[in-house]
Amino acid sequence: MVSGTIVGEFPSAVSVDRLWKATFCDGHNLLPKILSVIISSIDILEGDGAGVGTVKKFNFTDAIKDCGALGVKVKSYGVEVCLASTSEGGSLAKMKIEYESMGESLLSEEDATELQQGIFAMVKAVDAHLVENPTAYA
Repeated sequence: MVSGTIVGEFPSAVSVDRLWKATFCDGHNLLPKILSVIISSIDILEGDGAGVGTVKKFNFTDAIKDCGALGVKVKSYGVEVCLASTSEGGSLAKMKIEYESMGESLLSEEDATELQQGIFAMVKAVDAHLVENPTAYA
């Protein structure tokens, strides 16, 4: 097994406050509703669900297991997210994904991009939900 890191950014028109509340404070309720095709549930393993030290376990549906790298090329991964306000009133999500590969090499660029895009898809789904529902998590 080999450990690797992937970094990326996602800009959003949604404020940090709203994005934080929806994704991290209530994500265990919201994400399975808006992404039910890929997330069946989210369990809080440690912490209060929103604060520092919170650890959540995402339970994925068979749809993501059948097409993703998790369990095939990636044994496990963790995501660190930093949300920063932008001068336009939106936010910038900076993500650092640390993973452990199943094999003896790092993920290919294609597989790393696929993993990153899958994680960004969750943030994009929350972003779209908040844009469509401007009073949610206000």
